[in-house]
Amino acid sequence: MFDVSFSELLVVAVVALLVIGPEKLPKVARTLGALTGRLQRYVAQVKEEVSREVRFEELQKLQQEIKQGVAQAEARIKAPATKSSIKKPSDKKTVIKKAVPKKPVASSTALTKRVIKPATKKRVP
Repeated sequence: MFDVSFSELLVVAVVALLVIGPEKLPKVARTLGALTGRLQRYVAQVKEEVSREVRFEELQKLQQEIKQGVAQAEARIKAPATKSSIKKPSDKKTVIKKAVPKKPVASSTALTKRVIKPATKKRVP
């Protein structure tokens, strides 16, 4: 935030030591540090609130767009022009053929005749 070099910081520390004095300098430094910490937390909190408000406004805009889209879709559905575009069913009757399998399915008895032999262990000499 501030472009302060080490030499400038050293000059400020020497002036503070001369003005405040060596007895009160540690107390003033602690107080200044605490105030700086509070200020940083406050700035972070304000930034978070601003970003939250911006996101909330974006969500409201998105909600309005969705509502408008839904309203337009409902208007299209209710429009009489869509009713004329629907095709009428034809008078011809369609015949539904049942699917016939080409190969006969094996019976359950044919499947049970097959015997599975247990695996034997090979002995190593």
